[in-house]
Amino acid sequence: MDQYIGLDVSLKDTAISVREDGKRIWRGKCPSDPTLLAELIRKHAPHARRVVFETGPLSTWFYHALTAEGAPAICIEARHAQKVLNETLNKTDANDADGLAQLAEAGFYKAVRVKSFDAMLTRALVAARNQLLNLSTQLGNQIRGVMKTFGLIVPKGTGRVFDTHVRELLERQTSLAQIILPLLDAWHNIRKRAAILDRQLIAAARQSPATKLLMTVPGIGAITAVSYIAAIEDPENFRTSRSVGAWLGLTTRRYQSGEVDYDGHISRRGDNRLRGLLYEAATTLLTRTSARTESSLKNWGLKLRERLGFKRAAVAVARKLAVIMHTMLKTGETFNPSAGTNALMKV
Repeated sequence: MDQYIGLDVSLKDTAISVREDGKRIWRGKCPSDPTLLAELIRKHAPHARRVVFETGPLSTWFYHALTAEGAPAICIEARHAQKVLNETLNKTDANDADGLAQLAEAGFYKAVRVKSFDAMLTRALVAARNQLLNLSTQLGNQIRGVMKTFGLIVPKGTGRVFDTHVRELLERQTSLAQIILPLLDAWHNIRKRAAILDRQLIAAARQSPATKLLMTVPGIGAITAVSYIAAIEDPENFRTSRSVGAWLGLTTRRYQSGEVDYDGHISRRGDNRLRGLLYEAATTLLTRTSARTESSLKNWGLKLRERLGFKRAAVAVARKLAVIMHTMLKTGETFNPSAGTNALMKV
């Protein structure tokens, strides 16, 4: 008989529940180590058909490690699972593992695609760069704010210009300089580290033909292209290009019940960072006036802006960009500025 396993994973321990023929036959707990879990599964469930656990911080590691051990690992959407698990009277790790095992046995779950380690490395690189840039901005604002208190207004400027202005204003402010200069040194160091990660991203973009292909789209730079490929991985992961927009949460939610039927805001599901990058690319496309940005897509977005406003038009263009970029990856064709929006989204 087939066995079905539910794993409630936490940072320290993992609760395990094994079901067979509609009944729980064993449950226990062990350290959150996929190797140890695989040994327990082989011991207590030699005919395991599904090993189910929720999305979480350890899900990528668990999925690939358990799969390498020969376990039929399945990562399921945590939001969907919680709606079922919350129905239990007592909320415990053991009961959650039981609930996940029942979902595995019934097949009542939504499996998610777990990204490869290479894709996660790329995402980590982009996230680390963004974090350093945010810290740099926060330090710069902190320096400006403290100096304003003492009547020292730092003129507009970034990089070396900002550094020069700050040092000039602090020349006769010895006591204040002892506070601000350490912040300025930290600001410098963070910017240097961010520049190192920038070079890594640019190098990765230059080595990837797919990234170069996507960068032919107006408004799409190296960071957006690299992030998009890391999220999509293989274009064949999506049956149609149009489904990418929904996967990134760029399509409107619908509510229909009885006589009520309306569309709401976009769902905002999926990759928040990539959705933000596509929105920035759409904003660039609609606001820049260079010859490179001229295209039928931009004209469509500008007409939409006149009718619906800038934000809604930018969201719509971001969704179109997501779909068009997927089409380009499938066909291998560069961006065609003169093609109509329907032709660009034909796959």
